[in-house]
Amino acid sequence: MPQRGRVIVITGAMAAGKSTVAELLAHRLERSVHIRGDVFRRMVVNGRVEMTPDAAPEAMAQLHLRYALAARTADAYAQAGFDAILQDVIIGPELAGFVDLIATPERHLVVLSPSVSALEWRERQRDKTGYRHFSPGALDEVLRRETAQIGYWLDSSAQTPDETVDDILAHLDRARV
Repeated sequence: MPQRGRVIVITGAMAAGKSTVAELLAHRLERSVHIRGDVFRRMVVNGRVEMTPDAAPEAMAQLHLRYALAARTADAYAQAGFDAILQDVIIGPELAGFVDLIATPERHLVVLSPSVSALEWRERQRDKTGYRHFSPGALDEVLRRETAQIGYWLDSSAQTPDETVDDILAHLDRARV
């Protein structure tokens, strides 16, 4: 059986580059998987309650379920010897609790924190619209004012996705939580 893998969490606001960076990072590692936390949200066919600035209790319950499923999935892959790259929007008071959901001993956290202007520009370049209930500025404020300063925080505003992955790999020891 292969050696136990790692869990590497990539988080940040919408349009921070999480999906692109996580996919590129997964491709650079020998045995790896890319877990997109939003998949668990999209699995809910009927009864899904979206996150809004004044989230309803059911929205929070669904968010916590999504996070628990993502963490368990990452742990299962790591147990099987894969490096599990898990990306999702996990910010504010939720981040510290999310890290505690991961049972894998070698776990890392990277917080992508590009500038608001970079978030706005990246959002305009995307095929999808992420900012319906929040603005880039509002999410950035939650990220910077309400999120625990744990893991490796990376301002990727001026970096290409490949440069961001290079930076993460060079500083993975600083991302350990």
